[in-house]
Amino acid sequence: MNMTLRAMLGATVSLTLAGAALAETTITVATVNNGDMIRMQGLMDDFNTKHPDIKVEWVTLEENVLRQKVTTDIATKGGQFDVMTIGTYEAPIWGKQGWLVPLNDLPADYDVDDLLPAIRGGLTVDGNLVAAPFYGESSMVMYRTDLMEKAGLTMPDAPTWDFIREAAEKMTDKAGEVYGICLRGKAGWGENMAFLTAMSNSFGAKWFDMDWKPQFDQQPWKDTLTFYLDLMNNYGPPGASNNGFNENLALFQQGKCGMWIDATVAASFVTNPKDSTVADKVGFALAPDKGLGKRGNWLWAWNLAIPAGTQKEEAAKTFVAWATSKEYLALVAEKEGWANVPPGTRTSLYENAEYQKVPFAKMTLESINAADPTHPTVDEVPYVGVQFVAIPEFQGLGTAVGQMFSAALAGTTSADDALAQAQAMVTTEMTRSGYIK
Repeated sequence: MNMTLRAMLGATVSLTLAGAALAETTITVATVNNGDMIRMQGLMDDFNTKHPDIKVEWVTLEENVLRQKVTTDIATKGGQFDVMTIGTYEAPIWGKQGWLVPLNDLPADYDVDDLLPAIRGGLTVDGNLVAAPFYGESSMVMYRTDLMEKAGLTMPDAPTWDFIREAAEKMTDKAGEVYGICLRGKAGWGENMAFLTAMSNSFGAKWFDMDWKPQFDQQPWKDTLTFYLDLMNNYGPPGASNNGFNENLALFQQGKCGMWIDATVAASFVTNPKDSTVADKVGFALAPDKGLGKRGNWLWAWNLAIPAGTQKEEAAKTFVAWATSKEYLALVAEKEGWANVPPGTRTSLYENAEYQKVPFAKMTLESINAADPTHPTVDEVPYVGVQFVAIPEFQGLGTAVGQMFSAALAGTTSADDALAQAQAMVTTEMTRSGYIK
């Protein structure tokens, strides 16, 4: 074989091997089993066409399980995932630990400056964007307009908790399996405690005072929990202590809830006639208040982040840029309609004339803007975060307290006992962690 032919064959083999290597780049994405993430998996043909050299494998998990899996993986440097779906709670904590790959070098057409300031700020550490928002949310009241009219009531744009209780009572028809209100009861720092912590802010409660001493033995927390239990026991569905976001979504779509106070992102699912039996009978209002200057709404984003140490950083960045881009929003609009576009991340979306026609767009943006994670409570506190406390210990604390409060909802303990248990447990853990001197 002459040298020229050998060189040509060698070059061909090298190119073939390089092509095979590219074709075999596989990234593993861990995500939550929420509707928007499921929808993204159904639109992967667009990504695959644009990036045939990258294969995406999905690990789709229930919310509490996802949090446990990704936290364990990143803390132990397990390397199981190349892209993780994480929340506004984890992003700044993990970013400060150096556990996340900065996303400062996304393509220019990604347009980082288009991200909503409230959302982008929560994902920025020392000037570095450490996660890209897939969708942003607050929480609001979703209600049945027909049942509200039947009850002889008109939902205000900014209701009080007292109005919510009155409406829940009048809308409840247990014989007809219609419950005046559906709220999260499933234990978890991001499940029932996300709702109850945000709710407690409006009642004047707080997790800690300025000396990091727990406040579950104070009246505002008792007021919060007893009001919640009264609502759910009298006007909520049976088995509510097992219900999280997805369970309540299903109940509302089946016409079994008069009101549901939960994530603004749910609006597209309760108004989608493909899935919801009450799609044309849904109204929206701000989360309730108690007249103390704070509403019971939260601020959250589900985000895509890349764990430091992945061997597939460039492929992971390519996927993250695609999944959180303006072009992806346009793709969803084209395939599914503007009402089903992932909300709450980009200024341009809320400036879009077509999106402005979506019935819940305005209320979603107002709810996001109404939440202030730097001043979440009526009184001054040493922490930031609306429905969570942005310290590493909160995952464990929130889940443990959530179990105590869920038990109170299930009737296996009283409100007073649940609060006393929470006070004792959180005090012990905060002392052990060095917050309480």
